[in-house]
Amino acid sequence: MVRLTAEFWVQAYLARLRQADIPAYVMARGDATAGAVLVKCSTLDGLAVAFQRRSDPMSGESRWMELAQGPEAEVDGAISRQRGFDPDLWVIEIEDRAGRHLLGEDGLA
Repeated sequence: MVRLTAEFWVQAYLARLRQADIPAYVMARGDATAGAVLVKCSTLDGLAVAFQRRSDPMSGESRWMELAQGPEAEVDGAISRQRGFDPDLWVIEIEDRAGRHLLGEDGLA
C-alpha cells in the first residue's frame, strides 16, 4: 500500500479546507515524510477539540479519534504534552464557529 508523506497530506488537507472557506494554519511543522498529524478545531468561543489519527490493529484501517475536548487552554495542554512525546508531530489548527473539520470526508482518513 502506498502512503502519502505527512507534508503532502497536510498540504492537501489545507487545500480542501480552503475550498470550504474554513480557516486553518500549521501551528507546528513535523517530519516531512513520516510525522503524525494532530488537528485542533477551535470554535472561537473558548472551546476546542483535538483529533489524532489512530490505526486499528485488527483491521489496519486508520481513523480520526478525539484526543481532547473542552476549554481551549486544556486542549492546548494536551497538544503540548503530545508534542513533548513526539517532536515530529504536525499540528494543524482550524478556526470555525460551526466546528467543521472535514476529517470524516473521503480521502482524509
